[in-house]
Amino acid sequence: MLCFALYSAGHAMQQAYKPLLDPLGLTYPQYLVLSALWAEDNRTLGSLAVQMQLASNTLTPLVKRLEAKGLLTRQRNPTDERQVLIQLTAEGRALGDSSGEVARCFLEKSGLAMSDAARLRDEVLTLRDQLRDESESLT
Repeated sequence: MLCFALYSAGHAMQQAYKPLLDPLGLTYPQYLVLSALWAEDNRTLGSLAVQMQLASNTLTPLVKRLEAKGLLTRQRNPTDERQVLIQLTAEGRALGDSSGEVARCFLEKSGLAMSDAARLRDEVLTLRDQLRDESESLT
C-alpha cells in the first residue's frame, strides 16, 4: 500500500536525520522550522505555518522551544499586532551555516543522486497536492 510506504518512509527519514541533528541539539521538526527560516528569515508565524502546512497552534510550541534555545525571536508586528514575526538570532543564522553538512550527509545516506532526490520530492509534492485538491472538493 502506498499509504504505508509513505508513512514508514517518513519515520525512516526522521530516524536517519536523528544522528545528524543530535550534535546540533535539534529535533527533526525543529530542523524543518529552521530550514524554512534559513531560506527566508523575518517572516510571520502564519506564513511559516502555511509553508510547513501546520496549524499555527501546532507550530507555536516548536517556535517557543527554538526561542528558548536562543535560535530565534518572536515579536508582535508593530504594524499589525495580530501577526507574530519570527526572526533568526545571530546564533540561529550561524547554526544554518554549520548545518549544510546535514543535507549532504542525508543525501549520501539515501543513496539518491541529487536529480533523483529532486524528482522524488516533486512527485511526492504532486501527490500531496492532488490528494489535497481531491479531499477539499469532497467537503
